[in-house]
Amino acid sequence: MKKTLSAAALLLVALAGCGSVDEGPSGTSGGGKGGGTLTVFAAASLTETFTALGKEFERAHQGAEVRFNFGGSSTLAQQITQGAPADVFASANPATMKTVTDAGDAAGTPRVFTRNRLVIAVPADNPGKVAAVGDLARPGLKVVLCAVQVPCGAAAKTALGAAGVEVRPVSREKDVKAVLTKVGLGEADAGLVYRTDAKAAGGRVRAIEFPEAAKAVNDYPIVEVAEAPNAALAKEFIALVLGGRGRAALAGAGFEAP
Repeated sequence: MKKTLSAAALLLVALAGCGSVDEGPSGTSGGGKGGGTLTVFAAASLTETFTALGKEFERAHQGAEVRFNFGGSSTLAQQITQGAPADVFASANPATMKTVTDAGDAAGTPRVFTRNRLVIAVPADNPGKVAAVGDLARPGLKVVLCAVQVPCGAAAKTALGAAGVEVRPVSREKDVKAVLTKVGLGEADAGLVYRTDAKAAGGRVRAIEFPEAAKAVNDYPIVEVAEAPNAALAKEFIALVLGGRGRAALAGAGFEAP
């Protein structure tokens, strides 16, 4: 069950949240009904897709505001179990979702709504001349990975193990966006990120597919949080994500059908 969240943690969650205000058509079933604030905790790799869906949701629910807390799934799960006020949790793998369900902080059974896989991200000019996953073990190559407790870090460990490649990263980052940022800025020669994040980065990075990534495909589950402050909106948002508009948005971003 939920515990009392410290004042510092509450401040952290409040600062991480952000809302949307644009106007336009929607695919939710809310029919323009249902105001209030909806707080969604979601894996960092969902940032672009969920931000767009949040705008659609607001357009369909007059007076509603969607606030997102994007980050590493393990950190978000810990915040929820410590009492952070959240309505929806979308994780980048079942293991971090299990942290929430085992604590009794999920209302109902999580549902897998999409899948994602890793690619090798390199700067646009590829200064390290990376062409395959085996190159990541090359001496002197600066590689960054996600922390092992984060879903992208766990997937990287599995994929590299499947490839028989031992990598000594120069740093381990808190989430996939941090890895992508270092690669995009040229602070690293390569990093393992999700295919969707490399696509969202546009020309800042190049994505190199590798077959062993198929051994570490991540399922993304979503659930309403127990004692959600706005349970009605939580159910509506989950319906949007699971519905046709949600599936189309995820597919357009490079996610895979579950």
